[in-house]
Amino acid sequence: MKRAQHWCVSAQQFSVSANNQMPRQQPRYFIFDLDGTLINSLADLTLTLNLLRAELDLEEMAADQVLAMVGDGATMLVRRALGEEHYQNHHLERFLDLYDEHLLDQTRCYPGIEDLLQRHNPRQMAVVTNKPIRHTRRILTGLGLSGFFAAVIGGDSCPHKKPHPLPVLQALRQLGAITDQAVMIGDHHTDLHAAQGANIATCFCAYGFGQRDGIIPDYEVHAPEELLTLFPGASVD
Repeated sequence: MKRAQHWCVSAQQFSVSANNQMPRQQPRYFIFDLDGTLINSLADLTLTLNLLRAELDLEEMAADQVLAMVGDGATMLVRRALGEEHYQNHHLERFLDLYDEHLLDQTRCYPGIEDLLQRHNPRQMAVVTNKPIRHTRRILTGLGLSGFFAAVIGGDSCPHKKPHPLPVLQALRQLGAITDQAVMIGDHHTDLHAAQGANIATCFCAYGFGQRDGIIPDYEVHAPEELLTLFPGASVD
């Protein structure tokens, strides 16, 4: 499989062609969010943030507090976790260094995810996440998932993060995807907004970390195992 590239193009360089008035086909191209969609990373994110907070003599946060802060990239996560009164730019780098040490302590795939990925063609699947690319690559490799994706776009791979459509557009380009045959699968309104901006279908994972922000997705699942029922695929040799 050709190694995925992580450069980005402008939205003007990528033309999409999908007719919103036409019924969508069963998806053949799958763009996945990472945290809260493919993997449960909440315990390791909580641990890392609490290690950082301890260095600043701040109280520990509970996992459900961290849960409400995830989805908009590392910078916003650390800002929210420390509060604007404490946050300084070097805290972000410290968080990233600490996370390097702990990102695979307890992070695991959700049940059924590996079965889902095995049923689809790796040349037609991508990850688009707001997590930094270095952490994304380490997690995918550590969990044995990297071979499933022809494109991997991190939060620092493009000039814009989700909810901007640019990272999704880049993944579509790398896959050579037809937009009316593609779906964005994610657990946060940033995923849904990005997919809508790229004019592809949306699948909301209600089992994850985020919320829909009032958006009505094309598909919705409430357990990760339901994704395989919704998108059964076929065995790939």
